[in-house]
Parts: sequence; C-alpha cells; structure tokens
Amino acid sequence: MTEPLIGVLGASGAVGRAAVRELRALGHTGLRLGGRTASALSAVAEEDPTGRDETVWADAGAPDGLRAFTEGCGIVLNCAGPTYRLRATVASAALAAGADCVDVAGDDPAAEDLLDAGDPARDGRTVVLSAGALPGLSGLLPRWLAGQGLDRVAALTAHCGGLETCSPTVAHDLMLSLTSGGADGAAYGEALAAVRDGRRVPRALRTAEDTEHHAFPGRVALQPYLSGESERLATVLGLDRLDWYNVHPGPAVRALLNVLPGRLAAGDDPAELADRLFLAADLDLAGRTPYYVMDFELSGTASGRPATAGLTLRAASSYRLTAAVGALAVDAVLRARVPAGVHFARDVLDPDTVVRHLRGRGVADLGLTGAAADADQVEEGVL
Repeated sequence: MTEPLIGVLGASGAVGRAAVRELRALGHTGLRLGGRTASALSAVAEEDPTGRDETVWADAGAPDGLRAFTEGCGIVLNCAGPTYRLRATVASAALAAGADCVDVAGDDPAAEDLLDAGDPARDGRTVVLSAGALPGLSGLLPRWLAGQGLDRVAALTAHCGGLETCSPTVAHDLMLSLTSGGADGAAYGEALAAVRDGRRVPRALRTAEDTEHHAFPGRVALQPYLSGESERLATVLGLDRLDWYNVHPGPAVRALLNVLPGRLAAGDDPAELADRLFLAADLDLAGRTPYYVMDFELSGTASGRPATAGLTLRAASSYRLTAAVGALAVDAVLRARVPAGVHFARDVLDPDTVVRHLRGRGVADLGLTGAAADADQVEEGVL
C-alpha cells in the first residue's frame, strides 16, 4: 500500500531540514519539500538517498502557493512561521486539501481558529499542534518522568533554555508572544507567575539575573515564566506547586529581552528588533559551543515515602528537538495512533516512544536521578 504523500513546509529552515532527516530515519521517503528558496530546497532534496523527494515553491503567506503545495498531500508538517501571525493558516489549507496536519507550533490561537471553523473530526481529519520542543516536549517529558518510580507527584520545578542561534521565526514569535500566543487572545504566558495549591498565583517568584544552576555551565539568568501549557500540565499531573524558569545563559540576549517590551510599546520597528536579537544571540554564542537543556525535578511519594525524580535533557539544538517531535507526530498520525480532531502533541504522543527516539537517534542525552534513575535501572535489567 502506497504511503500518503508527506509535505514539509519550511523544509529548508533550521527546523524543517532537521525534520526531513528525522522523517527519513523513521522510514518515510518521497517527501514534498516546500519553501521560498529553490536552491535551499534542492540542497535538502539532494540528501535523499532514494532521490524521490520533490521540491515545490510555497509561501505560507501566499494562498495560491499554499494551495498548490498542499494539494495531493496526505499529511502536511508545518515548520514555517511566524507562528502567532500564521495561526491556523497552514492547517486550514491542509484540511481544505483533504490532508491531515502537524504543526511544530500553532498553539492555542491555531486550535481556536480551527475549532471555530468546525471540528476536523467531522471529516475524519487530524491536526496535531505544538509538536515541538517548547511547547511540546516540555509537556511530554514531565508526564514521562511522573511515571518513573513515583506513586504520586506534588511539585515540579523546571529550568529550560540554552545558547544557540536565533532563527527569524523564533525572533518574531518571541515578540508576538508578548501580546498573543495564549488562549482567548492572551499573551503566551505570565512572567513571575507560578502554581500554588493547584492554581496560578501572579508574582509568586523573582528573577535571578546572575546565578548558577547545576544543569547549565557558567553564570545564567533565571526568568520565572508560567505558560498555558505549564498550567495545564499542573492540572493533568495534579500538582500542588509548579515553578517554571526560562534560563538565559547569554548576557546580550538577556539585556535585550529586558528592554524588549518597552521598545515595542514605544513603537520600535519589530523587524529591526528581530535583527538585534539575531546579533545578540551571535554575540553570546561567539567562541562557545551551542547547547539546549531541559531540567525537571518532581517531588512526591514512592512506596508511601517522600521521594524525588529528576530528568536532565541535554541537546546540541532546540531546533533538532522540535524537528524530532514534529516527525514523531507525523509518524503517529500515519500509523492511526492519533484520533481525528484537533490535539496538542503533549496529549496524544506516547511519552515512552518519544524518549526512546531521542535516546536511540542520539538527538539528546537524558540523565535521570532519584526514583527515575532507580526505575530506569530496573527496566534495563528486565530487558
């Protein structure tokens, strides 16, 4: 039986190119690669050992080009942005062409647009959103960790961040997230907020501008930040307490982030601010090795006694993490492991499958501590 055609939009970008490699590693070939630069797409297609990939000019902001790209696809993987400007544009085009869709971002705004237009489940179609590193993996890994040796979880502390180049999509989405990206037109999240007694509490935490953390090399800044995904995670896991920190190892990026809301409010050109973000990221990275870290610590009980379980993920790039999750979501939809309708990746992907892929493909190193390390040793012994 012939596999449905997989279209990858934004295939020559930082995430898209890595996603194409992940899809090939999962056994999916003969892809349709879409983007705005023919030479870059051709370079990605040349990496296909079967020579079956095709390239199609496509711009997510051009309806005619997007329609031509999605026509004939069985599923579309969207790696293009900016996320909060496109919202459900790509997913809607895929659905109109009779295809399923996976978006490495999209988040609440895309879900709201899609459901307002009518649940795709009525036509047997599937859309998976937030199939990336953060959000996405940031919700999947704590769910997986909660099942490693703990009977009950009560609190989660998370630290996520790294040192890497800044893509145009990331730069523009970061600025757009200050006023959008969350549910019902809200911002993506709230700085300094945390979960206490199972509910959001504003200004519960403080920023640390110059400190250390065991999972990160050198001095870093810790910015408390509670997103909608984190809040929902607290509800799903039944957490009494959740502290989430974005970690900024680079002083140039951190200094710009501190003034970014004020500069946007003052009417500065977002394109110029994005250029400044690119430069700041490059300055922070000069002479240093890029990396990305996700560190989680759960506390609760094991065998009726207080216990902790920790997980530290280290990767060379958040972009490759996003690509891996996006490719796994496509694979899950094609294998009919995701029901029809609109879903977030953290809710429908199997955490065990994701962890095995990250480990087996060398996408990331996962270090476990406490009850999680004990459970992992037992599993290896059984195997």
